[in-house]
Amino acid sequence: MTQKVYDPSTKHPPEYQQDMNPDAAAGINYGTLGRHPEKDRHRTAYDTKEAHRLLDGFTDDLLKQIPILPAGSRLEQDATYIDLADPGRTEFTATSGMEVGARSLIVPKSEVDYQLWNRLRGVTDPARTGGVQGT
Repeated sequence: MTQKVYDPSTKHPPEYQQDMNPDAAAGINYGTLGRHPEKDRHRTAYDTKEAHRLLDGFTDDLLKQIPILPAGSRLEQDATYIDLADPGRTEFTATSGMEVGARSLIVPKSEVDYQLWNRLRGVTDPARTGGVQGT
């Protein structure tokens, strides 16, 4: 038995869909509906010159554990991220329709262990960073 997945783009008759609900799937977190360039290739802070510069003091092994989402990737609604290009490195929760900008270095919290996440945020307490002080 095949499970049918709800697709909001089929909610209205085809001739009215664009008028009544033009961005039907924007911000919905299921499957791979829509563009997902982050699924095409896996880029890390190690592979990104700007991230490498901003994370001076992080070992190559740590940099390889920090995924960087490519520009154009849609962020998952209510998921937590950090933009390494933001000098304050404030974590944020994505809202519907948010995408990675061209100059952003977005890291998804769900893909990084909590001690490394704390280091990315600038936490220096060794108990919260696995015994390794900040950058």
